[in-house]
Amino acid sequence: MSCACNKTDNLEDVMARARQTLGEKVAAEIDRYRAGEMSDSRLISVLHVVQSEYGYLSRDHLQAVAQLMQIPAARVTGVATFYHFFRLQPSGRHVISICLGTACYVKGADRVAQKLKDELGIDFGETTSDGMFSLESTRCLGTCGLAPVMTVDEDVHSQVTPDRIPGILERYIKAAGA
Repeated sequence: MSCACNKTDNLEDVMARARQTLGEKVAAEIDRYRAGEMSDSRLISVLHVVQSEYGYLSRDHLQAVAQLMQIPAARVTGVATFYHFFRLQPSGRHVISICLGTACYVKGADRVAQKLKDELGIDFGETTSDGMFSLESTRCLGTCGLAPVMTVDEDVHSQVTPDRIPGILERYIKAAGA
């Protein structure tokens, strides 16, 4: 009498789909982490690798990480949603981050933030409908002497006032050819 249990085991298919979802580059990085000791403690590092590759962590990405790391999907999702530096939605072409730390706030960052929200028609954590801009807040950009400060991608804008916001945004819109 033969056992049919091997016929229903689809682990190889599941793992192959997970590798396909994440791509071979990311899957190879997970393999490297899994080869080390206490590999499941590298979950945050793996999530950073995935986000670096794709710009955000989709539901499919999280499921694939769980499969390849052989840890519960609930744990992967819990870590991804707990830490503020993980994005669960695609970000805009340009990510604007406004510092709301003490030095920036005292010098008017709240007014700059409101002007950004008004101009873009979005709130923190959202992306404009055209996919051009995402808006984030941060507590410190480490440039308190230049307060209030915001970044657009890697560009630092110092001593920003609400009146300067339209011109700053226009620069990125023009550069994109929109």
